[in-house]
Amino acid sequence: MIAEELQEIIELAEMQMQEAVEYTQREFGGIRAGKANPSLLDTVRVEYYGAQTPLNQLANINAPEPRLLTVEPFDKSSINDIEKAIMSSPLGLNPNNDGVIIRIPLPILSEERRKQLVKMAKDVTEHSRVSIRNARRDANDTIKKKVKDDSLPEDSRFEAEDIVQEKTDRYSAQIDTILAKKEKEILTV
Repeated sequence: MIAEELQEIIELAEMQMQEAVEYTQREFGGIRAGKANPSLLDTVRVEYYGAQTPLNQLANINAPEPRLLTVEPFDKSSINDIEKAIMSSPLGLNPNNDGVIIRIPLPILSEERRKQLVKMAKDVTEHSRVSIRNARRDANDTIKKKVKDDSLPEDSRFEAEDIVQEKTDRYSAQIDTILAKKEKEILTV
């Protein structure tokens, strides 16, 4: 049985690792795979009454066709600001505004663009892996210090480090699975 103090350290590390997995999933929502998905615009922020507001709080976003997104603002006076925010986003989209609704046609992805998107996905997962490894390192350092300061048995240190390593492996595998799924989605024509 691991000391309660060490268990808290392990739980904190696991929470940080879970956050890294959630970050990966959020970021992948903004990487376009091939068909229109309203979550593609989740990262777009609009200047609205002096505040950077998420687009999905200002408008209904729909995907009526596989290659088309529509954005219908709740407040029609904000339509030009929304259009500018979409154009200036790094998504490379070209919206059309008819005064009531914004239509965003999604171009067919070229092979080169698909490879760029896979590279972006790999960069995101590498960032997440680094976060997981940092959580492991911090946990192990804290465990060593706690064992030394509180005169806990060395065996409990090794046991706690083994548990942290198991969690590291599990969350790293989750990220690899998420990447493989996204990579397949991007490369499927």
